[in-house]
Amino acid sequence: MRWYRFRRYDLLVTLGCLVMLSSFAWYALKGPRGYAYGDELDEAIAELEAENLKLATERQGLEKRVRLMRPEHVDRDMLEQLARSELEMAYPNELVVKTQN
Repeated sequence: MRWYRFRRYDLLVTLGCLVMLSSFAWYALKGPRGYAYGDELDEAIAELEAENLKLATERQGLEKRVRLMRPEHVDRDMLEQLARSELEMAYPNELVVKTQN
């Protein structure tokens, strides 16, 4: 009788461990933080890196325009372009006509 009780206890412990191990395996494969979630994160990372690259190139362009307008060295062409577009100023004998784009 005593041998049967230990055998039954060992069987229950083994089954409990198998159930826990199978639940861990299920969560690793199909759970909310499983392998599929990792693939989604990789896709999101790729999208964000592409957006970051686009924003970096846009920032470089803006920094180039700002460098042209520094007080130490003002680019006359850039100054004239800004004066015409933003302030609607021109030379005394010119007329500025704004069109809708």
